[in-house]
Amino acid sequence: MLSMSRIFKEYKKLNLCKITIEISQYWKKHKIFQNNYNFHNHKKNTISYILYEGPPSLNGNPGIHHILTRTIKDIFCRYHVLKGKKIFIKAGWDAHGLPVELNVEKNMGITKNDIGKKISVKKYNNFCKNFVNQSLKEWEYFTEKIGYFIDLKNSFITYNTKYIESVWWLIKKLYNKNLIYKGFEIQPYSPAAGTGLSYHELNMPGTYKEVKQLSPFLKFKAIKSTLPEKFRKISGDIYFISWTTAPWTIPSNTALALGSKIDYVLIQTYNRYTFLKENIIFSEKLVHKILLSNQFYSVSNKIELDAYDAYHDNDNKINIKKKLKIPYLIIGKFKGKELIFSKYEQLLPWFKPYYNEDKAFQVITGDFVNVNEGTGIVHISPTFGMDDFVIAKKYNIPPMLVLNDKNIPVPLVDFQGKFIKNFPYGLSEKYVKNEFNTDTKNFFSVDQEIILILEKEQKIFRTEKHIHFYPHCWRTEKPILYYLLNSWFIKTTEIKDKMIRLNEKIQWYPNFIGKKRFSSWLRNIKDWNLSRSRYWGTPLPIWRTEKGDEEIVIGSVKELFIEIQKSIKYGLMSHNVFEGFTLDDMNDNNYEKIDLHKHVLDKIILVSSKGEPMKREFDLVDVWFDSGAMPYAQFHYPFENKEYIDKNLLFPADFISEGIDQTRGWFFTLHTISCLLFDSVAYKNVVATGLVLDKNGHKMSKSKGNTINPFDLINNYGPDAIRWYIVFHSEPWDNLKFNVNDIHTVINKFFGTLYNIYSFFALYANIDGFFYKEKECTSSYTALDFWILSELNSLIQKTDNYYADYNPTKAARLIYSFVLNQLSNWYVRLSRRRFWKEKYTKNKISAYQILYKCLIVVAKLISPIAPFFSEKLYVDLNSITKKENYKSVHFTSFPIYDSNCIQKELEHRMFWIQKIISMVFSVRKKNKIKIRQPLQKLLILVPDKKMRIQLEQSSEIEIIFQEANVKEIEFPSSYQNLELIKHIKPNYQSMGPKFGNKTQEISKIIKEFSQEKIREIEKNKKCVFFIKKKKITLSIEDVKIITEYIKDWSVLFDPKFTIALDLRITNSLWEEGIVRELIRYIQKLRKDRKYNVIEKIIVYISVKENQKFQNKIQILLQKHKDLLCKETLSVNIFLQENVTEYEEEEKEEKIYFGEKFILHMQIQKV
Repeated sequence: MLSMSRIFKEYKKLNLCKITIEISQYWKKHKIFQNNYNFHNHKKNTISYILYEGPPSLNGNPGIHHILTRTIKDIFCRYHVLKGKKIFIKAGWDAHGLPVELNVEKNMGITKNDIGKKISVKKYNNFCKNFVNQSLKEWEYFTEKIGYFIDLKNSFITYNTKYIESVWWLIKKLYNKNLIYKGFEIQPYSPAAGTGLSYHELNMPGTYKEVKQLSPFLKFKAIKSTLPEKFRKISGDIYFISWTTAPWTIPSNTALALGSKIDYVLIQTYNRYTFLKENIIFSEKLVHKILLSNQFYSVSNKIELDAYDAYHDNDNKINIKKKLKIPYLIIGKFKGKELIFSKYEQLLPWFKPYYNEDKAFQVITGDFVNVNEGTGIVHISPTFGMDDFVIAKKYNIPPMLVLNDKNIPVPLVDFQGKFIKNFPYGLSEKYVKNEFNTDTKNFFSVDQEIILILEKEQKIFRTEKHIHFYPHCWRTEKPILYYLLNSWFIKTTEIKDKMIRLNEKIQWYPNFIGKKRFSSWLRNIKDWNLSRSRYWGTPLPIWRTEKGDEEIVIGSVKELFIEIQKSIKYGLMSHNVFEGFTLDDMNDNNYEKIDLHKHVLDKIILVSSKGEPMKREFDLVDVWFDSGAMPYAQFHYPFENKEYIDKNLLFPADFISEGIDQTRGWFFTLHTISCLLFDSVAYKNVVATGLVLDKNGHKMSKSKGNTINPFDLINNYGPDAIRWYIVFHSEPWDNLKFNVNDIHTVINKFFGTLYNIYSFFALYANIDGFFYKEKECTSSYTALDFWILSELNSLIQKTDNYYADYNPTKAARLIYSFVLNQLSNWYVRLSRRRFWKEKYTKNKISAYQILYKCLIVVAKLISPIAPFFSEKLYVDLNSITKKENYKSVHFTSFPIYDSNCIQKELEHRMFWIQKIISMVFSVRKKNKIKIRQPLQKLLILVPDKKMRIQLEQSSEIEIIFQEANVKEIEFPSSYQNLELIKHIKPNYQSMGPKFGNKTQEISKIIKEFSQEKIREIEKNKKCVFFIKKKKITLSIEDVKIITEYIKDWSVLFDPKFTIALDLRITNSLWEEGIVRELIRYIQKLRKDRKYNVIEKIIVYISVKENQKFQNKIQILLQKHKDLLCKETLSVNIFLQENVTEYEEEEKEEKIYFGEKFILHMQIQKV
């Protein structure tokens, strides 16, 4: 009797969720992560693989897409551990920024404007901190649930005082290198979020949304006296026609821009509303786009133009005119530069610039003006457009800034996206975009109201609906405005070339993301707006005097502490807010005494060198700078762990991976900071993962109701199934259409198959007492053994390469194919009889050893993707055999392939054999002949002589006999041996146009083709012959080939093989087929009754309703009884009239060759 402690575990059914719980407990008990992954246990100079964790924002619970990114990171860390590397993998959390603040505001029922009024900044920040701490617990739980091995205990979090201090140090270093400046410039601004944005935030995926916009063609009346002489002579007023997609900016217009080298025209036509003659100017190239053909027509002289005036006589004729097209006449052509500095009347004279008003409302030229759309004349609003602001500054054109009640210059739209007070026509304090309004009522938009006003004043030529893409806030999903902001900027444009050059050293997956998309972004980079007008984040460590003539940038707590002491001495502060903090003490407890957030720092007033008070700049640091600083701030660099960065012990990262949206987010900020300050890349390899979409390919969102709760998924299916599904379904960088139903397929097909292989092995290994104690004996290996070992070693080699090349999908698909096709469907299935044998022979032992080896290797190969199941499989196997001295598969080494075991010719032969068997199965299925029914003969035609000889002489031919279930196999050398007759005839539809009058002559030759000539054109897809010394090339499309098959045979063609199967079934073949069916039925009953595989049984069989078959079965049982008993472990088999007296009667109806019988069978344990 075997000892229960020395048998392989057997399970009733696969339960991945149960395995997950069991293995999680196993890992904790044996401290699997701590012993092998925790970098604190390694000497820092031995770390050979570094992953930087892109800190997820703690703005809520994790989503389904986080399983993807965390799985990808975990896979490659686990892989490199198996490759013998000591790794650094430390968790990090992004606790600051807009995403957190918006959630807190929503939870508290407040807006940004309420902070500092209804609730103090301190209380608000405490709410933010508590919120992220609660989210952190969920994230840590989630991380462990999905099996992501990462150091959670020593994680970094961006609100930590040490982290903030390191960020300050980086900012000061940038300042000292003259890479930071303060500027009053146009920047993307989100009224819904209440803060400016950087351009990389504006270019994140999905920020540009398609909108339909009312776009008027505006009439700016030229002041004739300022125009060149030739224009002054023109009769009537002259209008510049300009087009805009933002009518709300029209009150802020202070200039018009033309292209200096663009050709413009002066056109005389009639007003569409008053039918009075007017003169208009716009680009010559856009005439037909502006003067639409269904409304206007061109005339060649003034007489034709003036004829339109004939309809002015009375009202009735004016109504007639409305139905007529309007004529227009080009009366002048000129370049844009001829009109520079001409002036025009203000379109909406509601406000005037508070300075340089005399410079406003004039024509200037700009390189950005184009003739792709619009009119070639751009309406310039310097307060709300980047190009507008730059060109206005160049020409000293004032922006439309007015003085408020505090005598401070402000634009006409406030930071909430509303018009300021004192707007006429009831527009005061109205939102310029309806999306900014939290009231859900339908409002007449500001754009519509302004257009109506202009139409009444006859200042619009026409209006159209224009569809274009407009930028939206990446977080609120509401429109942004381009706004004149007073911000701090990083001079990223100064190091553009360096950033492009260093990017070439980074290996991107996929390559085009880095070499094209990221590189293109770098080539068009703008200076980075560092300022954010929010409350919860890293404060800008910059103090300035009120005049702005003196400033100080603080780079450490110590420096600030000292500066505060100076301020106290000067009488600007009464005490040091950091009292109790010990300088130069890096202990965590010491740093926990102080807080570096806004509500603390805004109370600190420093003193300048001239004795002037300095207050901190109001804004916070862009949260993307926070996350981009993590390579340094996570170590409290340079105050501690200086060698990690300076000696490149933990810098740069070997690998990072996040969503593709981070190309212009975290990937960019990491790269920027490292290039700015360390002249280095921040990472060597990066995998940009695709989006996780719903099963229909739509973006997941709560509003659409198509989101999936990741915790529900994990609890229902187990993390391994989800991880494997994600990796197997699509390559990491492709978008994933997530279909929950497909996870069932993953469980059943892959894990179910692997589980069944293990269960099969464990069952018979336990029966035979196999513990892998015997020496390996290759002399007892079969061809199948050598083949599966070759396939196994090829698998190791290829899988290793795929993992090394950061492509887990190819690795997973290769392993999947090996498990299902090579191992389960081929090796195990064809080897079953070896395991069933009663004798414990060397042949049987070899089968156990090889199957064990395959399972152990597969456990290691899948361990990066499916860490729980692989651990279970490995421990269940290795804990019994003790072949390896490891407690975990994750402690082992990645398998090393043995090139001596790889036999490519054998693999190819077996592939051919599998193909032949597949063809045989197709023929049987077509002719409704079961696999268990033996047939007499199989002919296999292999045109390739070398391949034919290899197959014919190989020992693997026995597999064809076994699988095809035939008595004879022949390899004819030609089609003639198959006795197939091919008929060929011309395809006149193809030949006629091709050969013309030679078609009939060629047709006669085709009809005389021999069988070999027909085979030639089939094989080569063409044939060549000559008619009167002229070469004729006949293609396969020029003919029709019909095959006449042999009677009672079925033929199937393939480019490499042709098979012919004899379908005739003799009486002896029929008997053998019935015996095989009986064996299957009995085995099925054994399985249904859950009998042990070694238990003996008695079988009772009855054939009712058909006396003829009763007699046949009786004769058959007498003839084949010994075989039936041996195959089914039966002590005896009885044929009797009735088995209904026994329980659980088994009824099945089968049809053989048109004769019906009903078989009744019953088995009992002995």
